[in-house]
Amino acid sequence: MALLDLIKSIIQMLKLSKRSSREEYLLYLKLTFLGIAVVGVIGFIIKIISSLLQLMG
Repeated sequence: MALLDLIKSIIQMLKLSKRSSREEYLLYLKLTFLGIAVVGVIGFIIKIISSLLQLMG
């Protein structure tokens, strides 16, 4: 019966959820790209620092 309860709860959650507006979607998209860019920049800085340390050592 656990599977049946899981399916019922999934259906109930889908009924309560609403579709995002265009503005909300674009905001989430911008925030996601900003997060990816920040992680990329941090990784690039770490790579440069490690390369400099290898050259000095």
